[in-house]
Amino acid sequence: MGVEPENTLRSFVAAQQAGLDVIELDLHLSKDGALVVMHDTEVDRTTDGSGAIAHKTLAELRSLDAGRGERIPVFEEVLDAVHTPLQAEIKDVAAARALGEVMRQRDLVSRVEVASFHAEAITEIARLVPGVRTALVASRYGIDVVERATAAGAATLCLNIRRLTLEIVEHARKADLRIIGWVVNTQDHLRLVRAFELDGATTDYPEIKRTGRFTA
Repeated sequence: MGVEPENTLRSFVAAQQAGLDVIELDLHLSKDGALVVMHDTEVDRTTDGSGAIAHKTLAELRSLDAGRGERIPVFEEVLDAVHTPLQAEIKDVAAARALGEVMRQRDLVSRVEVASFHAEAITEIARLVPGVRTALVASRYGIDVVERATAAGAATLCLNIRRLTLEIVEHARKADLRIIGWVVNTQDHLRLVRAFELDGATTDYPEIKRTGRFTA
């Protein structure tokens, strides 16, 4: 998030206080199988540590400073800290299985939408958690992204706003898919969201909420 250290409890609380509709977060598995919240696969960019998340235990990850004294949170902490609906992005099938267990234990089907760049991860979470809402994320894509989403059973497409075209939007609408644009941090991108009549947008800046429906 653009106003607080990203993927920290501090940032999620700020997003909730700003009144955003949904909070997006990214999940990775630690070496010992904990679902930790961080965007990158490595801790170098956003903490005072270095190395891959997958090579560190939860205790090692929790010892790092993620900005302004914040620690890297685990998914369950975010669930307890905010009540805003969540969109949880997973990176692989292993993370889908770990998330599926938490979702079943805490009955999160109505609160958490699961997103991924990887169709197989979406398919797996849908198998594990009947009724879960899923979204396919894509950065570099063509019109075939619509078929990929429907084949995976996703109800939503989360698409890089810089590559979005009217042709893709119209094709997705015919397939009854919702469309979320990311990352929408500029007025030019806001104009595209409005022109394409998207269902929502992901932003790093909560104050942009006043212009439409956004997630952070």
